[in-house]
Amino acid sequence: MTCITIANQKGGVGKTTTAINLGTALAATGKRVLLIDLDPQGNCSTGLGIANAERAHSSYDLLVGDLGLTDAAMPTKVPRLDIVPATVDLSGAEIELVEFAERTHRLAHAIAKGREAWDVILIDCPPSLGLLTMNAMVAADSLLVPLQCEFFALEGLSQLLNTVERIRSRFNPNLSIMGVALTMYDRRNRLTDQVSDDVRAVLGKVVFDTVIPRNVRLSEAPSHGLPALIYDHRCSGSEAYIALARELIARLPAPTPSPAKAAA
Repeated sequence: MTCITIANQKGGVGKTTTAINLGTALAATGKRVLLIDLDPQGNCSTGLGIANAERAHSSYDLLVGDLGLTDAAMPTKVPRLDIVPATVDLSGAEIELVEFAERTHRLAHAIAKGREAWDVILIDCPPSLGLLTMNAMVAADSLLVPLQCEFFALEGLSQLLNTVERIRSRFNPNLSIMGVALTMYDRRNRLTDQVSDDVRAVLGKVVFDTVIPRNVRLSEAPSHGLPALIYDHRCSGSEAYIALARELIARLPAPTPSPAKAAA
């Protein structure tokens, strides 16, 4: 199982849209996928049609309570795609987590007890670098960074990368950066091309080849409680996320054979 945290401390860069549609695309390939909504706004849960009344358990229970991962997860409308939803309780979790001795490892411990039930776990983070995002990075095998094609993109990215280095040195030495996904790409805007070129010049092959365009259908889909890939699989945004999923799968670590198969 691979656990991927989707994070960027800047809001409005497409973290939740990326989590929902990548999760859907990966599930369509036959993988068992779990989304963990770690944003107190709960947009990932809402975007998959999970009403507040249906969220009996949530990511808050994983962090502050003793609920197991398989007990917190619930199915979505997408086959093979499950979710641990978020509720408003999560907004106070950062304060409550301070009381725990292993405050940065609460999510990692919860995932370790149930990770065999899924092939890929995606964690959707809030737009900050607080304890919630730290828990997600400590629990993850790798990090995927959605990066909006705008002027301040590189400045915010450098701050995030500094945080990743601190997480590596203190808590999770195995954390890697799976890739940077350029989002909200607008070919009509010359600044967009300049930002894209600058990011690729600095990070090279870490940046995915696929860029996610600005697309009305991507914005409309959450209001219908559906991933864009189901709402309109032919729109440019859906096609881009399908292509991004292909790239992501190519970067996933090769599965480790079971002892029985290795002996054979």
